[in-house]
Amino acid sequence: MTPDPQMTPLPPDTDLDPKAEAAIRQALLQVSLGKAPADRILRPGRLLDAGTGLWREGQEVVISGARIAYVGPVGSWPGTAAEVIDLPDLHAVPGLGEVHKHIESSHLTPEYEAALVLPRGNTWTCEASHEFSNVDADRTLDFWLAARRAGSPLKIYPLPGSAVPPTAYEHGGGWLGYEAQRDFLKESRMVAGLDEVMDWPGVSDPENPSHARLWGMITATLEARAVVEGHAAGLTDLPTINAFAAAGISSDHEMWTAKEAMNKLSAGLFIELRIHSLKEMVQGLLQLGLRDWSRVAFATDDRSATDTFKTGATDHNVRMAIEAGLAPEIAVQCATINPARHMRLEAWQGLIAPGRYADIVLLDDVEAFSIAEVWADGQKVSEGTRYLAEVPRIDWPDWARKTVNVGRQLKAEDFRIAAEPGRAAMTAALLRPFHWAPEFLTADLPVVDGAVQRDSARNITKFAIIDRFSGEGAVSKMFWLGCGPATPDTALACSMAHDKHNLWACGSSDAAMALAANTVAEMQGGWALVSQGKVLATVGWEIAGLMTARPAEAVDAEMQALYRAAEGIEWLYEPSFNPRWQPGFPERLAWATLTCSPWQWVLVAPSEHAPQGLVNVTNGATHPVVW
Repeated sequence: MTPDPQMTPLPPDTDLDPKAEAAIRQALLQVSLGKAPADRILRPGRLLDAGTGLWREGQEVVISGARIAYVGPVGSWPGTAAEVIDLPDLHAVPGLGEVHKHIESSHLTPEYEAALVLPRGNTWTCEASHEFSNVDADRTLDFWLAARRAGSPLKIYPLPGSAVPPTAYEHGGGWLGYEAQRDFLKESRMVAGLDEVMDWPGVSDPENPSHARLWGMITATLEARAVVEGHAAGLTDLPTINAFAAAGISSDHEMWTAKEAMNKLSAGLFIELRIHSLKEMVQGLLQLGLRDWSRVAFATDDRSATDTFKTGATDHNVRMAIEAGLAPEIAVQCATINPARHMRLEAWQGLIAPGRYADIVLLDDVEAFSIAEVWADGQKVSEGTRYLAEVPRIDWPDWARKTVNVGRQLKAEDFRIAAEPGRAAMTAALLRPFHWAPEFLTADLPVVDGAVQRDSARNITKFAIIDRFSGEGAVSKMFWLGCGPATPDTALACSMAHDKHNLWACGSSDAAMALAANTVAEMQGGWALVSQGKVLATVGWEIAGLMTARPAEAVDAEMQALYRAAEGIEWLYEPSFNPRWQPGFPERLAWATLTCSPWQWVLVAPSEHAPQGLVNVTNGATHPVVW
């Protein structure tokens, strides 16, 4: 017997539990038939059917609980609703979805992320969790599902990290393989798949020490018929593109040219366009004659709260695509139904249609993609950029708050690079931000009091990685080119160091590096800028060393204070291959320790394999930092 929806309380609509889902849909069908009342009816001026790309005039959307029960011409639904809301001047499109995002990059915990992105149209996110997973792998789902279970209207679909650890030459924070991925997928249907597979040498080379672990995670994902997301940076030749697709990896968000994107589309990959190249990519794909955009989506990837305040979230991507010449209807599809289909979430997201979450973005100008209101879970959650819903209070436990375990106070001597006895100079290995060359650089550096020295006249400074996981306070250090402070006795430190997220410090004196790193460790994460023995500015990320459980406005205010303090510092600069390395405050140093393709020689925390931390992650070769 079908339960009476008026008599049987529905289960929480948060985790896509199959039994709960069946009960919700049984109740919805009664509402659809007009046999049970609805909560409300929305009647926008027109509605975009994202499945066909066509606008529908004179439609009504019948909402029951958090879901849509009926969509059709005004007056066609035979039931009754508690309220009817007429919005004749607004245009309805589905809630936007982020096909690939590291929420950690906003530096907000999920409940505060919701308050930031929902007013900007984002109602659901596929969370690529190799950031948090690299800090506390076992708690991946506990963390990402907590806000939704506490009542947040933002739907977060976690993808546990494939890069945990990013390479076999890194350690700390956990280790994910076949069993872990299998259990994640069994634990919650909110898990959409496997986060971006980025260690191509590990996937393609059976001799690579990461090979078995990666293929274990891929196997568990394929067993569940879930999605294996990809990261194919630097993989541009046709044989490798074909091999990448043949491996069962479904997508890429690392294209640099439209031709590369077209080649990857032709190989069956789903492409996810990021903001830094979106305009050029859209224009290029249009020039190449792309007709079917159904396997294209817009990826947020990494975007801080500060950047979101400046330009928006995925709504910014949609606006840029429209400005680049893409039809608004197709641009909306690239942020709604396309990612939903790709991530196999079409039953819940991507359409204004029965059974889906009642997540609706109401525009007052389609061409400008200007958002007037956002509805999520059947409730109005924002007007303009003002968030109306309550932010649930989550008492994050110690496993989220106490993750930076250096284990001791660091000293200036920890950053000293000793010379061989009797040497007046030594040759040093040099890296620079976004150094993708097959060999590191070298320079002869002077020795003073038995230690190898920096050379600011040649843009050479010191960079260090501090193990934040073991409690042993191990430090790897070497010389880098063209980054960090030129101002004497100054250093910058941070706990975001993609993707392992050890601490890093870069400075013009060893004492300043120690002070900056200790300051970050004492805060349990964030940024610290020090000069002349004083802490000039800090930004606190007390959750996993990556995020804060505070409103976006608070973390943005701290970042603005850091930027102001940084204006008083002289920063080294050396042009790098990567065009996103710019003069001034070196914020992108947080990404300069990546170990995925196309990086080769990198600095990692000390390990038995690489005691000094300098390792080639494509083949495992190590090298002294001075000789």
